[in-house]
Amino acid sequence: MTAISPSTQRRLQQLPQVPSVWEGDRRYVAQLVEAAELEDNQRRELIVWVDGVECVVRSMEVVNATMGTEAIVRALIKAMEAPQPPSQPARPQKIIVRDRQLQFYLRGVLQDLDIVVDYVPQLPVVDELFHRFTDMAGARTPKLPRKYLELLRATAREIWDLAPWSMLADYEAISIELNRWDIQKFYVSVMGMLGMEYGVLLYRSVDSLQRFRAMALNEDESLQMESAFLSQDCIFVTFDAVAEPLPGRITPDLGHDLGTLTNSQIEPNFGNIHPMEGMRPFLYEEEAIATQVALAALKGFITDFRQQLQADDLPSLTAHIPVTVPNTNQIEQITVETLPQLSQQLLEMHLAMSGDDEFDPLELQIREDLIPNNSFISLGMMPWDRVDLIRRSASYHQASEVTQAGEGLPIILIQTTRPRALEIIERIQQAGGLQGICFNPGEDPIAGDSFDLGILQLADGEMQLFGEFYNESAVHIEARKKWNQRSKKTQGYCGLLVAQGLTGKARGNPGVRETIAFLETKSLSNDDLGLGTLQLTPHFE
Repeated sequence: MTAISPSTQRRLQQLPQVPSVWEGDRRYVAQLVEAAELEDNQRRELIVWVDGVECVVRSMEVVNATMGTEAIVRALIKAMEAPQPPSQPARPQKIIVRDRQLQFYLRGVLQDLDIVVDYVPQLPVVDELFHRFTDMAGARTPKLPRKYLELLRATAREIWDLAPWSMLADYEAISIELNRWDIQKFYVSVMGMLGMEYGVLLYRSVDSLQRFRAMALNEDESLQMESAFLSQDCIFVTFDAVAEPLPGRITPDLGHDLGTLTNSQIEPNFGNIHPMEGMRPFLYEEEAIATQVALAALKGFITDFRQQLQADDLPSLTAHIPVTVPNTNQIEQITVETLPQLSQQLLEMHLAMSGDDEFDPLELQIREDLIPNNSFISLGMMPWDRVDLIRRSASYHQASEVTQAGEGLPIILIQTTRPRALEIIERIQQAGGLQGICFNPGEDPIAGDSFDLGILQLADGEMQLFGEFYNESAVHIEARKKWNQRSKKTQGYCGLLVAQGLTGKARGNPGVRETIAFLETKSLSNDDLGLGTLQLTPHFE
């Protein structure tokens, strides 16, 4: 048996001893420890020590179930030395427990502290406390029915890997026909092409989708925008970061773009919005089943038609996707189809409310189809000796008349897979080369945020977005400051480095072997592009 150390015993002996009886126990309460257990699949238990006379909790700890009896002693010492308010540090005259083995163990550990340790079959105060815990926890609706939780999360992460927002704009709609669980069809809209927020919206009707977009585009005040948001009738799946981005040369909060994260670094969130219910961050059982079937069908559809969905205009596609209904062996053929006509109507609605009469893809000022959504992007500097090395070794090099001055050349790094890197270079070559790199100001009029839009201007005048960088980030402010200082020393020259090795050891710091292309170009000001301050179009949050 491990004894309490002499120094700890002396501290505890100096505490005043109160004429009180404390109750202690260790129990499993599923609802209270569920979140912790889901993180690592380890069973947890709750240890409590309460003052049976004052009826107050002195200490409460959630511990791994594999921890030994020492965990109960640690909680007891905390109850004596650092109890929860309003209790004061003290020793009890007596302790009661409902476990014989624990009684004998505590007698040995506490023998020099003048504390009586007794066994009783029931602990009235602790029993009542755990009863209340169970009632309160049981009254809370879980975010997802437990039997569907892992399946839904896994399917959502598979959707994340497929990145449908890299192919579909938020106005391009897809229908998923269920005819079950109170859902005839879901009308799907994905968000994420702007790199700001990522998710899948499953509208229960065309009217709801059209009504929300009309209200969102037509309202300017944040209160009215909230009204538009709550007018939706949909189930949503959104994604948040749960871990810091992998270390490397990229700064962690450039643009707050989650698209650079792997599926293990994001957390899917599920919920429901209805005009009569408002928003709730959980799904009931039938909603969970319908959502799982719809996401599985969407995953199969995107997998089958990835290449076709990357076309500039949404093609007309229909497929019957086999999906297993959760917790059954039943396979349903789910009909999924694109809705080009509805998508065109939604786009025309947006353009009409923006003051545009017609839509021509060639008239769009900024495009977003050059840089893959999950690329690793960083803003930094390349020393001159390395510049010389990369010039000689890169498969494709666009030269400039830059004079070597300062510590090095300001660089934008775009790291992706080899096939996508080759596609980037092919597109730039077809456009006649890279004309320049610019950080253009942008703002979100609803949230009040301001940010820099990283833009590549190609030689044929086409402008391509490569990132959004929030000005509230101290890291980005410092990075932009250094970019401007270095560009001034190089008389306005900078570079674009396109590399492979997105998922390997060279992620964030590609070497000569990973470098595909090195393009030297001009660092442009926002006046050079003449775009002014660009505003973010309101959308689902």
